[in-house]
Amino acid sequence: MQGQTIIGRIGGTPLVELKKLVPEGAGRVFVKIESEHPTGSMKDRMALAMIEAAERDGRLAPGGAVVEYTGGSTGVSLAMVCAVKRYPLHIVSSDAFSIEKRRHMRALGAELTVVPSDKGAMDAALTRAMIAEADRIRQATGAFWTDQLNNSDQLSAYHRMGEEIWEETDGAIDAFVQSTGTAASARGVSEFLKGRNPGIRTVAIEPAESAVLSGGPSGKHRIEGVGAGFVVPLWDPEPIDEVATVNTEDAMAMARRLARVEGLFAGTSTGANVIVALQEAVRLGADSTIVTVMCDSGVKYLSTELYRGDGSDER
Repeated sequence: MQGQTIIGRIGGTPLVELKKLVPEGAGRVFVKIESEHPTGSMKDRMALAMIEAAERDGRLAPGGAVVEYTGGSTGVSLAMVCAVKRYPLHIVSSDAFSIEKRRHMRALGAELTVVPSDKGAMDAALTRAMIAEADRIRQATGAFWTDQLNNSDQLSAYHRMGEEIWEETDGAIDAFVQSTGTAASARGVSEFLKGRNPGIRTVAIEPAESAVLSGGPSGKHRIEGVGAGFVVPLWDPEPIDEVATVNTEDAMAMARRLARVEGLFAGTSTGANVIVALQEAVRLGADSTIVTVMCDSGVKYLSTELYRGDGSDER
């Protein structure tokens, strides 16, 4: 019997209903548990989609090198896919992102270049510096650049995620909520769901400290994986009904609460997702169904301020 490789486990993640955090009289809230992917992140979907699209059209030849800039989860996912498919991978990341992610990438065989941040914060300048370094490596080595902020190949992965949500809810979904980084997940899932039922309400989330999609100024924040600091190329407001904002501290507090109360151990972006999903559940009422995303596992953030505190905010 011939078994599948680990990339065969990408997709098909379950929905779990929040049972204790939802206020009385509010709608039902379900979380798509993307932490069940091989690297513990939803980014496994998009990494595989980008690599396989490049294989199909010849942009990536057998044994060819790959380069990408990333806050971490995309890099870990690419490192896993490239390890299985035998592509050398060069990742550009930063000390603004967790050491767990960087160590995970290296463990999977990626070569890392770490761009220093301004006191550990994420902002537009850091994003652009990482992009410039990835472009330099591409020019120097001839590697295929997945270029996640511009790569529309990943949308197909999130259309599939939308299809899973539709099937898991039997189409009985009233709202979908998702934080946005490259914008591909919020856009792709929303496009699919709107295609099935235009009445489904869709909400994208960005950091309150850098609310550029909402027309605010670019700023520094600490929600890893979201909020590039400028309007990203894949952003399309057409399938999105509203852009909500959540600040870093509130998102972290909710992530910690989610772990304590519901047993779901996730990162800061998931905390932001749950805050807005609960708001939607109150807004839409008891007969509504809201779906959001557990973007990744809290294991990726054990060394960061999210889970490194003294616990005083948890008593």
